[in-house]
Amino acid sequence: MSRPRVNEEAQKSLSQAQEQFNSFSEQVNAVASHDVNSSVPVQQTAPQTEMSKKEIKQYDAPYIKPVRSIQGKDKFNETYRADHTRGWEYVKCIVENKEVIGEEVECWTKAFAGDPAHFWKVPVNKPIYIPRLLAEQLNRCRYHRIRMEDKTPTTVEGNMQFYGAISIDHQIERIACRPAELTFASGF
Repeated sequence: MSRPRVNEEAQKSLSQAQEQFNSFSEQVNAVASHDVNSSVPVQQTAPQTEMSKKEIKQYDAPYIKPVRSIQGKDKFNETYRADHTRGWEYVKCIVENKEVIGEEVECWTKAFAGDPAHFWKVPVNKPIYIPRLLAEQLNRCRYHRIRMEDKTPTTVEGNMQFYGAISIDHQIERIACRPAELTFASGF
């Protein structure tokens, strides 16, 4: 996309705005980098499903199967056979939808080359058996709360002064997947 043709003064304003936008984009990318995010705490919330260990053991948990599968053309690499076997072990867990409470979770998985892509409809707020790879994927469903710290001026350009710096406040879980029993580690 080319720049519009304008007079010299307007061209300077456009250049200055482009530099500010690039600076802001660099700040957002730096904050959103993987290295910074690993140290950001996850906001803790109370579980939606309150069941005792005895109730969980007595509950007849269903095994959830994929609703749809689409086979790809890629070949399976046998060096990952142990990871594949571990990923497809069924674990008993409770999935909670933190964004839309009570609504089932729909998602696709394709963790290994050679596996089909699977579409899942996962019920929430009750014990179920799902593959470990799906539980791990659901447990990673988080987003970062980004905010501006407006304590000190950061830059002065022309007659404008900019305040604040971008920082990540905390991580928020979209979907929580916690073990119903001690069948797998809580950190997966």
